[in-house]
Amino acid sequence: MKNWIPILLLLLTLSSCKTRNAAKNNGSNQDSTVIAEDNRNPKDANEPVRDKLTFYEHVLLPPKFDQIKINSKVNVETGNFIPTLDAVIYIENDKKVWMNLQAFLFTVARGIATPEGIKGQDKTSKTYIDSDFDYLNNLLNVNFIDYKSLEKILMGRTFVKISDSQFTLTKNMQGFKMVSNTNQKIVTDQKTREYKIELQYDTNYDLLSVNLKDVLSPDELEISYSNWDEYNGIRLPKNVKIIIKGSKSSQILLENTKFDFSRMETAYSVPSSYKKIEIK
Repeated sequence: MKNWIPILLLLLTLSSCKTRNAAKNNGSNQDSTVIAEDNRNPKDANEPVRDKLTFYEHVLLPPKFDQIKINSKVNVETGNFIPTLDAVIYIENDKKVWMNLQAFLFTVARGIATPEGIKGQDKTSKTYIDSDFDYLNNLLNVNFIDYKSLEKILMGRTFVKISDSQFTLTKNMQGFKMVSNTNQKIVTDQKTREYKIELQYDTNYDLLSVNLKDVLSPDELEISYSNWDEYNGIRLPKNVKIIIKGSKSSQILLENTKFDFSRMETAYSVPSSYKKIEIK
């Protein structure tokens, strides 16, 4: 199965990234003399955050929803030509993420993720996968993605563990910035990895970007969110950019065009003629 299909089946998030053209200015009262002496761009002049509790309440509390359906346009860049794909992503909170991909009005792939693992099928090659989350972690060059973090990625929420003791929180004209002050060690059954992590939030606490850099390899994952808006009382990003760097480099651009909160059927079955792809 082509690498781009499992990535899309399980990481269909939010959209195509149009990195913010201009940062929102909430620092108009900042001392201009201090900025001049600092000799840096004002948006990078980080200051301590006094009300940390309010920040953590906004960025860590999960949104309340039962289900959400997202229609997206997907563009994948891997060095090979892949047509723009139409995607439907259906999330049932804490239960499943179901995805369907079409090209030229024909379904080319379908997948489903649950807390137990991931399943995906490529109708063009008549193959399928049935695996735990190690496969997705290998594709993204990380080792910490599980079902709940996948759900958070799709909803544009903080999907890495952050704490006041191991991160430095500052505020600038763009919003809030969190940077790990020690390497973040993530231990799984398969391996232990250490990351430098940086997160940027807007002035209203919307997540703008997450960057994870493996300190012992060239592997790096960056996810950017933009064009946030409120739907059914929940703030969601219309655009997202996923950049994977390292021995496997690619990027996924998604543009969410519609959000729907009604329940839908999520059929998934694999024809007996399909060949299973073994995960190595």
